[in-house]
Amino acid sequence: MPITGIYGPEDFDSRPQGQTTSPRVPPRTAAPLPMPSLQWTADVERATAPLYERVKHVIPPIEWPLMAPTIKAINELKRARGAVILAHNYQAPEIFHCVADIGGDSLQLAVEATKVKADVIVQCGVHFMAETSKLLNPDKTVLIPDSRAGCSLAASITGADVRLLREKFPGVPVVAYVNTSAEVKAEVDICCTSSNAVQVVESLNAPSVIFLPDRYLATYVASKTDVKIIAWKGACEVHERFTGEELRSLRDGDPSVQIIAHPECPPDVLAEADFTGSTAHMINWVRERRPRRLVMITECSMADNVRAELPDVEMLRPCNLCPHMKRITLANILDSLLTLGEEVTIDPALAVRARRSVERMINLKN
Repeated sequence: MPITGIYGPEDFDSRPQGQTTSPRVPPRTAAPLPMPSLQWTADVERATAPLYERVKHVIPPIEWPLMAPTIKAINELKRARGAVILAHNYQAPEIFHCVADIGGDSLQLAVEATKVKADVIVQCGVHFMAETSKLLNPDKTVLIPDSRAGCSLAASITGADVRLLREKFPGVPVVAYVNTSAEVKAEVDICCTSSNAVQVVESLNAPSVIFLPDRYLATYVASKTDVKIIAWKGACEVHERFTGEELRSLRDGDPSVQIIAHPECPPDVLAEADFTGSTAHMINWVRERRPRRLVMITECSMADNVRAELPDVEMLRPCNLCPHMKRITLANILDSLLTLGEEVTIDPALAVRARRSVERMINLKN
């Protein structure tokens, strides 16, 4: 059914101004390690040759000598620091396939974060993902190589906004997309990802649900359930730029092309797609179907990472780069391991409340 209402900051005259991120506690300090050699040598070539096999279809040979020494250094420093690297599917192939220990979408990373044994977690993604890892591992050191790696969805709503929504709709449960700050997670009943959003909404057994902050994911969920959805006016700056007209033009050029899209896209885009699904569901669709020519309506590096795994699938490239994901680089991952910066910290009292909403999602039975 259609969403029953959509709200934004302008709809609340009493919306507080000021801090929108969670309070911070001082990070721990550690002695930095010396900078390793980053020269391209025969030893580096031999050590990284198996890794290049993973990405040879998406990284030209001429570029590999520029990346390989840093990749080798990162993988050696992980062992020295007792660290594990988590990487989102939107990370560049040299990160996702060559230095990450665990890769996946937001749900997969949240689940895997609960199983990590390492003392140090390096989150190669955006800040809300690093916060989620910290919520689930309060006693571990969680690092993000660049704390400026934000998210337009997470920035679109604050904890104060959630409290105002609760005042306007008393008794209505609140679901927060995991693409939100710890401050927002602390104010909601349960979190979700695009993989499990419909399941989460229906698990509440409520006639109406506040779903925030992505208006387009809310619209998609509303089309899949009889629950009345009250939405927020947030959007992903990567996915909202795609248009249905763009997809129709692609089909005009090649009627045989297959198009799959993420539910953060506008409805006119989803209407033109052959399949709509979360990051993980899109990847599984490609693995199962193996289309000859494919357009993935999502972030560019995800298509690169899928092509690295499935080189027989020709990827057409009408994709959008996430400027926040691209703040994470091999160079600042290396620096993060050398210095144990930048550490993610969350106020302990706030973390207790935010952790409940994430754990409730993770513990939801499939």
